[in-house]
This record gives sequence, structure tokens and C-alpha cells, in this order.
Amino acid sequence: MAYIGQAPANKPVSSSDLEDGLITNSKLAQDIISAETELATAPADTDEFLISDAGTLKRIDASLVGGGGITVADGWRISTGYNGNGDVFITSGWERIDDASFGSLGSAMTESSGVFTFPSTGIYLVQFQMSYHTHINGYVKGRIWITTDNSSYDKVAESIGYLQAGELSAQYCFALVDVTDTSNVKAKFGFNGANSSSGAYGSTTDTQTGANFIRLGDT
Repeated sequence: MAYIGQAPANKPVSSSDLEDGLITNSKLAQDIISAETELATAPADTDEFLISDAGTLKRIDASLVGGGGITVADGWRISTGYNGNGDVFITSGWERIDDASFGSLGSAMTESSGVFTFPSTGIYLVQFQMSYHTHINGYVKGRIWITTDNSSYDKVAESIGYLQAGELSAQYCFALVDVTDTSNVKAKFGFNGANSSSGAYGSTTDTQTGANFIRLGDT
């Protein structure tokens, strides 16, 4: 017996019974998404989305979807003062900020002998502030150094001020750093002092000299 216009009541419909493109947008239920099980956490990198790529439906991993916002924010300071003249790298006294009001995002920076390692690749805003004193007249220069080969460092940012002997000042500078490789791209901080009795102030209870690291997005 031939059936015209409809399938037999006892015959299940399979994908082979449907022509390509037969089910259109107007045939989809309005709750096709909202009625499904809720994902109550941020998507994993391997979770998938369905997107229209110039009219063609494709899947994409969550790791490739932009617009995730800031994923790393961290702050450090020196707990004690640090003196020196010439180009001085601050190699000791660093501590991660631990005030009750301190907030951070993502994985922390790591520090060894004043060298800071980034937790992940990306474009970072690196900020350095320094409270400073000197015992002779002269310029005060706060500095950020970056290496891209874990060896040679370039001075990428500098703040400059002039002090009379015995005066106090503060310096601030920043840099946008493209961290393409966490093993090779690193940061360190310091100053150029007028004499060996000049230096940066430090404190373990508030940030007088310190650095912030904020990941703005992917490299």
C-alpha cells in the first residue's frame, strides 16, 4: 500500500526521512535553549558554541571566543627600604600585597631575586610606583626593565623627577608588555639614584614602592 502525504502511524521518523533544510527557524521552539540544563560555571576551554560564520553554522571552542575580560590582576611591594646609586635593580624585599582589602584575579605572579614571571601569555599592563628620597641634589628615575629572552633586559619605562637634598618624592611609570612566552618574557624594577644613600621607601603594611600586573587580553 502506498502512503501519500503522511507516514504510517507506526513508522518512526528518521533523519533519512527529512530533506536537508526542511526544518527552518520558524519551526524551532522558543525555549530551545532556556529549557535545557543550565551550565552554572564558566565554560571550560574545550566547551563548544554554535555560531554562524557568514551564514554557515560552525562549532567553536570556548578558548577561542574573545571578550573574556581581565583574567589576571596582581600586586606586589617591597617591605623594607632599598638604597643604591646608578642603575639599581630591586632584588630583595618583595612581597605579595596581603592587606585585608586586597583583591586579585587569576593566577599570581611569581618572583625570584626581583625577577617577575608572568602566569600566562597575554598583553599586560605593568605599573611601577616608587616613594623615594635622596641626600644630594639630583634626578630621581624610577624604571621598568623587560627581557624577551630571559637574559638581556631593556629599560622600557622611566619616570624622572628632580630633588633637593633631603626632599622626598614619588615616581610612577607603566608599560604595555606583550608576553608571548612566560619562560622568556619577564620583568624587574628599580631606579637610578643620585648617591648610595638615596633609595626607595618600603613598608609591609602599605604600598610605598610596588608594582601591579594586569592582563588585558590575549597576545
